Amino acid sequence: MKKVKVGFGIDVHQLASGRNCILGGVNIPHDKGPLGHSDADVLLHAICDALLGAAGLKDIGTYYPDTDKSFKNIDSKILLKDSFSLIKERGYAVSNVDCSVVVEQPKLKPHIDTMRQNIARILEIDTEDVSVKATTNEKMGFIGREEGVVAYAVVLLVK
Repeated sequence: MKKVKVGFGIDVHQLASGRNCILGGVNIPHDKGPLGHSDADVLLHAICDALLGAAGLKDIGTYYPDTDKSFKNIDSKILLKDSFSLIKERGYAVSNVDCSVVVEQPKLKPHIDTMRQNIARILEIDTEDVSVKATTNEKMGFIGREEGVVAYAVVLLVK
């Protein structure tokens, strides 16, 4: 009998001038980017938390704390690969990933296919098993004022 587990992840970062706008492992041209200890890729961080949660592990901050200088400006693709290794060690594989990014600007549509490919490659699944959707917050709240970005992710693991 297969064991199936679902995990949910969320990440939020402020947007700041002079930061690279890296989402889904793609550096998107924009005058602001997520602010954080690592490259602050909210999409990959949300997926990390979803993976870790589904496997019954602790959150991303436990494994990659922002107090650890070795993670300063780290590429979040490395964090995702590491998180994936932790679930693989426990006998799990990823069935699919479904994500949403909420940001007013920049527009993500031109970059979504590359994001999906990046995520699929790291998680060793087909691109068709990765969904990345983008929406705005209709000019409301901190996202609507272009002060921040949020990402949500759900993963399905099988053993």
